[in-house]
Amino acid sequence: MSMHATSPASLFATLLGADTFDALPSPLRRLHLRSGTTRWRGEVEVSRGRSLLSRFCAWATRLPPAGTGPIEVEIVADAGREQWTRHVAGHAMRSRLQAREGLLDERLGLVDFRFRLTSVDRDIVWTVDGVRVFGLLPLPASWFSQVRARESAEGERYRFEVTAALPLAGPLVHYRGWLEVP
Repeated sequence: MSMHATSPASLFATLLGADTFDALPSPLRRLHLRSGTTRWRGEVEVSRGRSLLSRFCAWATRLPPAGTGPIEVEIVADAGREQWTRHVAGHAMRSRLQAREGLLDERLGLVDFRFRLTSVDRDIVWTVDGVRVFGLLPLPASWFSQVRARESAEGERYRFEVTAALPLAGPLVHYRGWLEVP
C-alpha cells in the first residue's frame, strides 16, 4: 500500500456524516480516508451466474471472473471523487464514485448506480436507490433489490461482500474477501 495524506472531507465521511464515520472500525476509516493513490492487497472469492442474461449483465458492468485468489484494489481519491480498480485474475473492474444528491454515485461499465450508504452494526451497507444505463435510461430501483454491498472489519482487515442478482437474469455475481489495511 502506498501512503498518502488523509483527506478531511473524504467521500465516505461526507456521505455517512462525521459522527457515523468516526464510529466505524479503524480498517474502514483508514481505507476511506486516504487521498491520492493507494493500493490494498488481499484475497477474494468470486462466483458468477450462469444464464445468458446474467453473463450479458456481468459483461456490461465488467464484473470479475469466477474463482478464488489474490485481489489488488487501487483507489485514486481526490476532491470528493474516487476511482476504484479491482484487479482479480488478470481482470480489471473499474468504477468511478462521487457524491450526488446525498447518495453515492458509482459508474460501473455502462451502468450508473446510486447507493444510499448507512452504518449497521458499525459496518457500511450499500443499498441501491437508483440505476441508469448509459447515464440516461432510468431503470426501476425495485429490479435491483438483490444488489447489496457490505463493508466490515475483522481485526485489522477490511472485509467486503457484494451480491448482485436481477429478476429474469438470476444471480450475476457474489464476491467476498478481505484487504490488508495497515
